[in-house]
Amino acid sequence: MTPHHQPGRVAVVTGAGSGIGRAVARLMMAEGYRVVLAGRREAQLLETAAGHAQALAVPCDVTVPDDVERLFAAATGRWGRVDVLFNNAGVFGPAGSVDEISLADWDATVAVNLTGSMLCAAAAVRAMKAQSPRGGRIINNGSIAAHSPRPRTVAYTVTKHAMTGLTKSIELDGRGFGITCGQIDIGNTATELMDTLGVGSGAVQADGSTKVEPVFPVDDAARAVLLMAGMPPSASVGSLVVTAAGMPFIGRG
Repeated sequence: MTPHHQPGRVAVVTGAGSGIGRAVARLMMAEGYRVVLAGRREAQLLETAAGHAQALAVPCDVTVPDDVERLFAAATGRWGRVDVLFNNAGVFGPAGSVDEISLADWDATVAVNLTGSMLCAAAAVRAMKAQSPRGGRIINNGSIAAHSPRPRTVAYTVTKHAMTGLTKSIELDGRGFGITCGQIDIGNTATELMDTLGVGSGAVQADGSTKVEPVFPVDDAARAVLLMAGMPPSASVGSLVVTAAGMPFIGRG
């Protein structure tokens, strides 16, 4: 067994109370990771943990700097280090074009999706630089919206495009410290978020029509995250795109 696959590596997963975060956290625990579960609602974190000995639930609002510092202090306090951060907490934000959304809704979306990801990455990088052995891996959850928007998703789309810049900057600046950073862009995995978009029942397309789009199981999306997390320190997966087969993303619909 190679060193990077030895059980006991420490992962912090934000947005671990539902959806992709929950699936990733549970898969990591099953694979021997010690997992710090972060999210706003403690009851849902405890549901994700399901009493697992290798789980630590830490209620955290990623938009609050003190909460983020407390999260990473809890991780290093319990297990001494942070090997992986899955920067996953996110919101879909307001539905509307740029002239239709409010500044308050825009700011709230940026606060969670972009600034929250920056705060968590910053805390993770500080921990990864200080620990011995040094280094670690950050995986940012982008979206197909980091490549191409859905109609009336301007706030969400902008934050996900910005996530790509955050990813590349962390990867570049982490080089001297053994820190790698990559982004996974997931299209149409079956989660509560997809239900709110109406993907299964019919999502609005670029031409204004409504189309039922294919979805794929969230556990398979989690396996893609685990692939990135489990790569040796000598390798960095900069970008991984995984979508439901046949979703209207490649080409023109």
